[in-house]
Amino acid sequence: MGYSAAPFAVWLLFWGPMSDETAEPLDHRRKKLRFRAWRRGFREIDLILGGFADRKLDALDEPGVDAFEALLNANDQDVYEWITEIAPPPPDHDTPTLALIRAFLFEMNQPSA
Repeated sequence: MGYSAAPFAVWLLFWGPMSDETAEPLDHRRKKLRFRAWRRGFREIDLILGGFADRKLDALDEPGVDAFEALLNANDQDVYEWITEIAPPPPDHDTPTLALIRAFLFEMNQPSA
């Protein structure tokens, strides 16, 4: 007996595709992004993005959260180079959120008084 797409087709016809009203709540997205930020695969970026997510993610509006998610979807090495300003970011990643992450990294590197 093979797989049937009929149950999915019935669901799609009855309820329809996900609309903006049923989109994932922002708090739930933040929780998932915080988890992803700590599990990037290379320790330096984990510490930067995970620390930023823990301390600053809740203050971001939806466009800021979108920009943070876009950074998490980009290549880790590239993101690290953009944050540390080794390489310029492409225009679609050169956002106020990236500037906040750079400022956060600067704060992290300041000696404690």
